[in-house]
Amino acid sequence: MTTLSQLKPPLLTGTCSEEKRAQLKQYFINTWQTYESLFNLINNDQAYFLRPEPLRHPLIFYFGHTATFYINKLILGKFTPKRINQAIEAICAVGVDEMSWDDLDSRHYDWPSVEQVRAYRQQVFALVIELIEQMPLTLPIQQDSLAWVILMGCEHERIHLETSSVIMRMLPLQHLTASPEWPACQTSGEAPANALITLAGKNITLGKSSSDHTYGWDNEYGQLSVDVDDLNVSQYLVSNQEYLAFIQLGGYQNPDYWSEEGKQWLAYKKPEMPRFWLKRGEHYFQRNLLNEIPLPLNWPVEVNCLEAKAFCLWKGEQEQKYIRLPTEAEWYCLREKVTGDLVQWQEAPANINLEYYASSCPVDRFSSQDFFDVCGNVWQWTESAIDAFDGFNVHPLYDDFSTPTFDGKHNLIKGGSWISTGNEALKSSRYAFRRHFFQHAGFRYVESEHPEVPLTPVNRYETDFDVCQQLILHYGENSSVNFPTQLAHFIIPLLSEYKVAQQKLLNLGCSVGATAFALSPSFNAIDAVDFSARFIQFGVKLQGGESLRYQSVVEGDIVAFNEVNASEVCQHNAENIQFSQGDAVNLKPIFKGYDVIVLQQVLEQCYDPKQVLRTIHTRLNRGGLLVVASDYTFDAQITKRENWLGGIKVNGENVTGFDGLSLLLAEHFSLLKQTQLPLDIHINQRQSLRKSIDVTVWQLNNATE
Repeated sequence: MTTLSQLKPPLLTGTCSEEKRAQLKQYFINTWQTYESLFNLINNDQAYFLRPEPLRHPLIFYFGHTATFYINKLILGKFTPKRINQAIEAICAVGVDEMSWDDLDSRHYDWPSVEQVRAYRQQVFALVIELIEQMPLTLPIQQDSLAWVILMGCEHERIHLETSSVIMRMLPLQHLTASPEWPACQTSGEAPANALITLAGKNITLGKSSSDHTYGWDNEYGQLSVDVDDLNVSQYLVSNQEYLAFIQLGGYQNPDYWSEEGKQWLAYKKPEMPRFWLKRGEHYFQRNLLNEIPLPLNWPVEVNCLEAKAFCLWKGEQEQKYIRLPTEAEWYCLREKVTGDLVQWQEAPANINLEYYASSCPVDRFSSQDFFDVCGNVWQWTESAIDAFDGFNVHPLYDDFSTPTFDGKHNLIKGGSWISTGNEALKSSRYAFRRHFFQHAGFRYVESEHPEVPLTPVNRYETDFDVCQQLILHYGENSSVNFPTQLAHFIIPLLSEYKVAQQKLLNLGCSVGATAFALSPSFNAIDAVDFSARFIQFGVKLQGGESLRYQSVVEGDIVAFNEVNASEVCQHNAENIQFSQGDAVNLKPIFKGYDVIVLQQVLEQCYDPKQVLRTIHTRLNRGGLLVVASDYTFDAQITKRENWLGGIKVNGENVTGFDGLSLLLAEHFSLLKQTQLPLDIHINQRQSLRKSIDVTVWQLNNATE
């Protein structure tokens, strides 16, 4: 058997820069040659432009994409001054994530010819070799170095080595020519009976350390501690034979086994069996990369996540148990059955890294203690949607590698497949695909005592423009000097200056919560109220210890990704804050008895600010303070003109917002202070809108009823 020899990923550490340079060069060459060897299996140029998978681009895109990736990242990092072929670098740049069946891209692409892409790849290869040979290199390799970008390009190409092989597996065989470098397994037979084996639970810490010696993608770094309970795990991956029973008993026709998303996929694709199966007469066959064979019953079934989950529901019904996919943390408990990792292995203890076959193999071929195929053979779907760990940071040269998948729609696959090499074959690798997507992926199942799956909710990146503006205003880089924090710092000295009790505060117009958090150490209880429930939820998340993630516009369509850590915002116990949705005009009677009330830009956002001011005194204790922060800018679509406080003429005279405010408060309040605080609304990296907010402090007269 002849297989393509794969080099192990170079360590980031070392004692000799020139030795490391040689390792990087050889790893780059090995990666490049392996990728071209795969595409050399295509025996005619027309096949490059077919679309065997309608939700993916034709193979010509992927042939060019990995080379354009180098140039685009090198230019972005200012490691090279000019492009090689602007047309190819534009058309083969983006669009690799699989589309949804309701999100088809029908645009016309003017693809380059195969010869043009081959010539382009030769030019890129020569350039990268030259850069490797001439670049300054210090150890350990850091994320801002050119060497890191070279590794990024290598690992990116190894990802597409696998995804391209999946698409080739869908091409008609007439377009491919077998090669001894890509040998399929020749062994098949009856599948062993699957069994559930108890796996001891433990506390698992997920996440790749920043001091790890191998290259990693952004989503791998950070940390998450998870307690995993004891559970029963299938000894083998689900085999073709085990899955065949699900098909024969009408699994694809019974909607009870399918999630809502699964039912939608069934309606669109109308499948009757796994994507790589075919049926002739009464006999099933399996399509591999370069051949079709009678269905190998003891090989792992390859399905998408929706099919795997449907099987688990069916299996649970058959055995009267709660059967489901494992979570990411549960898989890591199982992974501890395998000794070492790719960079330490002399010989892989699994069908991985192209060390054995260019196909799957029997599910009982590679054991790790009591379990088989803990890693390798095929990827394993999990219940876990991909999310970032605490401490996640995007790499500035590839800021959209992971963040588009933090949407709850991409489930993690673990363990690698027969063609997984480099970073993909490492224990720490984290890859995810949409649940309807096909990879060289199968699954194993677990038995749980309860139907609830112990998942960590996905903490998505907020993209709503209005919400993001508020998050930037409250928690952006300059949060120590932003308006919400300045307002809190302005209020705190007033408490002692005017000898105000510090029992209860009402923050009307709290938005996403920064002012309430900054004031929380100074009061026993705070009611933080906003008309917008979508704003309040972010304060609640921070209070519950969750981090917040949001986008900010850099320029045009370019965005930055930001994270607010709850421990930084809630430096003191913030349990004294009660976030509520409420209408300032019709506030519930329970909101009363306050020592301080803050009207935080609420007047200009409500439909009857005059009514708010007429009644606000009834909610304050005698001697209490009312702090009003407003720019008095009213919008006729929100507030009728007759309810504006100012910015109008009355009997021919100008009436300002402060004039109207003073008139309405004069009966019950005395003005103590007035100042102006700046407020900057983020537009993009170079543009913001500055407002001057009028902040007035009023004290409720003791004689007020």
